[in-house]
Amino acid sequence: MIEHHIGMLSIAAAALINLWLSIRCGSARGKAKVMHGDGGDVALQRHMRAHANFVEYTPIALLLILVLDMNEQVGWLLGITAAVFLVGRVLHAVGMQADKPSMPRIVGMLTTLVPYLIWIVWVVLVVFQVV
Repeated sequence: MIEHHIGMLSIAAAALINLWLSIRCGSARGKAKVMHGDGGDVALQRHMRAHANFVEYTPIALLLILVLDMNEQVGWLLGITAAVFLVGRVLHAVGMQADKPSMPRIVGMLTTLVPYLIWIVWVVLVVFQVV
């Protein structure tokens, strides 16, 4: 039986990050005393966007990771790119709290987009049996 440790660990780590982002939103919501929406609270808006941005990128990334894992692609490369992506998602979320573009946000986006592009190309190469 083939085991998909990288895919499963990536999913678990992403779920943990999602939980953390949810808790941050809930905490900001409580501090702002806002039950629905953002109530015009800037901190809450930033937490909500950080969470939404995570949800916008992560599902497709996890599918790409899982598909590559299921096709028995190079484990160490897949593992490193998955870790870079997930660390980038955390950095991006932290960086979104700043008033202007911050280094964590910039690094977070780069470490999101680079692995994402690598996986897209990689999957296409697998489909056409180049790798």
